[in-house]
Amino acid sequence: MLLTQTMPRPALIRQLDVFDWLFAALLWGGAIYAFNLYGAHMDSYEKGFLFGFAAIFSALGWAWKPIRLLLLTVAIFSLLGIADYHGNLARAQSSFFLKYFLASQTAIMWMSVLFVLATLTYWIGFAARSEFAEKVGSALTWSALTMGIIGLLVRWYESYLISPDVGHIPISNLYEVFILFSIITALLYLYYENRYANRQMGAFVLPVISAAVGFLLWYTFDRQAQNIQPLVPALQSYWMKIHVPANFIGYGSFSLAAMVGVAYLLADKGILASRLPKLEVLDDVMYKSIAVGFGFFTVATILGALWAAEAWGGYWSWDPKETWALIVWLNYAAWLHIRLVKGLRGPLLAWWAVVGLFVTIFAFLGVNMFLSGLHSYGTL
Repeated sequence: MLLTQTMPRPALIRQLDVFDWLFAALLWGGAIYAFNLYGAHMDSYEKGFLFGFAAIFSALGWAWKPIRLLLLTVAIFSLLGIADYHGNLARAQSSFFLKYFLASQTAIMWMSVLFVLATLTYWIGFAARSEFAEKVGSALTWSALTMGIIGLLVRWYESYLISPDVGHIPISNLYEVFILFSIITALLYLYYENRYANRQMGAFVLPVISAAVGFLLWYTFDRQAQNIQPLVPALQSYWMKIHVPANFIGYGSFSLAAMVGVAYLLADKGILASRLPKLEVLDDVMYKSIAVGFGFFTVATILGALWAAEAWGGYWSWDPKETWALIVWLNYAAWLHIRLVKGLRGPLLAWWAVVGLFVTIFAFLGVNMFLSGLHSYGTL
């Protein structure tokens, strides 16, 4: 028994079966097909993104099997939605499937409703100790995630139907990045749910996504933010395509860590402890989330400096957004230092993760609301 436990696991490449290779072949085949169709209109960066994503998602699909169905479902329904337009944006109001399911705004509304339902269902499962309800919550989260990604991809196509000059990747304003935040946070949570075979954390993580959805709905109905607008000059850059997603993997990871930190504090005080994972599990999820978020946030900050040099002529200008990004980075760098070098564990780090979320929220939203600067295009 001891020998079995201590034997090293075979390398990932040796664990692959025919379905893994078929999945990778589909991704690479799709990338090659897109390249043959649109390669003449792509610059070297866009070609790198295309094949880089095929490689990244092939590896991700090998390491985490559930994401394969997600990617295939998103690809099928996104292409169906795009094909149903027949090159005419007005069909969003006349085609049944576009109007009620696959037009970007409709898909995003489905995402919003499903995330709220998932939150309620996770809490019902948590309160009633119902494994069935928790499974339903997980299924609703996967469904919401699917609709959110479809909504963004179809929105991307819709922007080009307005005009080739207007067309852009849909991560350029608060409306779009709140959708991106919801998608990334849900995807990260579902990974940890699968990794630890535990759904109780959903009752704590999904509320932060529902809060983002609440803001998204207010922003939509109060500001008509769903309307696609041309990019301002500063955003007309390939840097946006990599800086923004990296940033929001950081934001999503920090948010997940904070909500798991709340669960840790409750369990540590004996509140709901019997319904929550062990403290060691919560601590590990919190640590790994912050480590992943810190890595991506570091990359995003470096990319942001390179983007600033291209757009404004300098790598760093102590703009309020840049200053608060540095504060966020230092906060989580200190958190990781205390845990890894000093070996600290327990409630202090959980409280720190929770407070860190408020620091991150101010860096993301508060700066836009209360301060002005070079990033004023993101104001409320």
